[in-house]
Amino acid sequence: MVREPMSPVKDKNYDLIHAIQMSLQHIWQLETYIADAEDRGDSELATWFRKIQENNRKAGDQGKKLLAERLQRENG
Repeated sequence: MVREPMSPVKDKNYDLIHAIQMSLQHIWQLETYIADAEDRGDSELATWFRKIQENNRKAGDQGKKLLAERLQRENG
């Protein structure tokens, strides 16, 4: 497995922010996959993509809440 170079950003919340961004990006990208599956008449695959999308939505929401709590503690 190839590792990405270490981030030049030395902020302790960087990984959290990046994980939130990836979750939200996946929600958007899965819209395309769902539409493609539906266009092909593959409802099983579309349903599976929707489940993944919902998991990403939950992860994004949890990450945003966690980030807000962390930032409030740091600045409060």
